[in-house]
Amino acid sequence: MKEEFWGKSVSINLRGCNKYISSTGKIREFIAKLCREIKMTRHGPLYVEKFGYGDLLGYSCMQFIETSSITCHFDEKKGKSNRAFIDIFSCKNFDEKKALKFCAKFFKAESTQIKIFIRR
Repeated sequence: MKEEFWGKSVSINLRGCNKYISSTGKIREFIAKLCREIKMTRHGPLYVEKFGYGDLLGYSCMQFIETSSITCHFDEKKGKSNRAFIDIFSCKNFDEKKALKFCAKFFKAESTQIKIFIRR
């Protein structure tokens, strides 16, 4: 018996990102456009905060969507090691390839990695 789809969790790792990972304005723009791209409806405000120390200093954000949430963590190391870690979970199915392509293009990532986990 095949179990029904209940949700999908997609983790996207980007390396070699542009300076947008260090801009609250660009992070806000990214989330709004990502939600449109994967046809998700935002619920409530976007939370963006810079915290950490040393190599762990960077922005993180969290956006509730009507079907769950999007969270991001940005690693602001200087040079080409700038990284973005983006997690999308939704009970509504979405195109993870479209999400990956959009994220990579927005942050001009030099390399990408994606992991998909289907919840049943």
